[in-house]
Amino acid sequence: MSVFKPKLVVPLALVATFFAVGVAFQMGKKDVDPMSLLRRASTPVDSNALGNALIARCAQGTDKTGCYSKPLDSLASRGEVRLAMLSLKRILAADPSVQGDGHVFAHGIGIAAGKSKRDIATLFAQCDESSESGCYHGVLQGYFLVANQVGPAQVNGACQSFSGPDADRWLRFQCVHGAGHGLTMYYGHDVAKALANCDYMTGDWDRRSCYGGVFMENIVNAQKPHPEEHRAGHEGMHHEPADGGSAPVTKPFKALDPADHLYPCSIMDARYLAACYEMQTAAILFLNKGDIGATAKTCDAAPKAMRYVCYQSLGRDISALSARDHARSIEMCAMGTAEYQPWCYFGLVKSFVNMNARADEGIAFCRALTGEVNKLKCYEAVGEQIGTLRNQPAERSALCEPAEAAFRNACLYGARVVAIAPPRLSQINAASVL
Repeated sequence: MSVFKPKLVVPLALVATFFAVGVAFQMGKKDVDPMSLLRRASTPVDSNALGNALIARCAQGTDKTGCYSKPLDSLASRGEVRLAMLSLKRILAADPSVQGDGHVFAHGIGIAAGKSKRDIATLFAQCDESSESGCYHGVLQGYFLVANQVGPAQVNGACQSFSGPDADRWLRFQCVHGAGHGLTMYYGHDVAKALANCDYMTGDWDRRSCYGGVFMENIVNAQKPHPEEHRAGHEGMHHEPADGGSAPVTKPFKALDPADHLYPCSIMDARYLAACYEMQTAAILFLNKGDIGATAKTCDAAPKAMRYVCYQSLGRDISALSARDHARSIEMCAMGTAEYQPWCYFGLVKSFVNMNARADEGIAFCRALTGEVNKLKCYEAVGEQIGTLRNQPAERSALCEPAEAAFRNACLYGARVVAIAPPRLSQINAASVL
């Protein structure tokens, strides 16, 4: 049995150019503080030059994460989020040793920006979909970390800019999902308290997306706790409810359990189960040191109605472990029980689309699959992501158009352009949850 060691990619680009004269060479010197140069610069800074300078500065250091993140976070904290993100792209493209940490760096940029108390919509306009949308999520983390109190008004108000029928649904997802991350950090990674605050959200879709952010944050922090500069002074302290009532003192929430690889899903109320299992294989792979075959067997031991969800989670993690190589991804999903392999592809291709918010990357993978069932689930998954990327039916239909003709209706159904699933797809979906 093959064993793969997972990298920290758990749970998605605006283009701008900045120019500078005479800065790039100076910033390449290791004994020069890049941020000091930025403060002295009289013209905007070229993001490629800044990225290259940071690469040169951090190349031989023992703490590359800190070396890169501190100047990037400093940029974000003063409102230059776009410059920080473009510089990060340059770093990730040129330094293979940190490419698996792009989501973490982007979270840090977003946290620093969110803690500045600038308007969320304004900050979102400078973030982008790269590194699995970590910048968006981080903005909400920062927003909650510096909040004086949290209650229904704060939870629902955070993403108000992205509500309404004509609002960008993709950005709304990033916001409510990011709120789950932020609430978890606000409550010192007490998952139960964070989930209870997600319940303040008025819509089912928003609540479910928020739950997913809570469970993702729980696992990410268990694997690699946030550096001190990404924390707030009150994180982990007792927070009084916004209504002025009192809350009982509780024991710290246990993030993971080596004796129960399905924890915390195994203790969750029914309404949280699907969101929990959508993230759980990241925890399982962390605990079993990256054994994909063993992780699939653990999913097989989940409650029947959650097994297909667990396999979706496995597919998402495989997308990172395989570096999105199609053939390798297919081989990894094939390690699972045949009945649930289509759901592994379902989660896998969603991650392909999410990486850069591009439906064509998912369709290319679906074309590489063999077998009717696998293709149906693959195209349905692409359609679901298209439904988040685009509001209008005509736009969704256009993105499904490149799908193979025999499976285009599965894409259209996933995108909710058509209301009735193809008969074979309906049979597969019903059989998976019964």
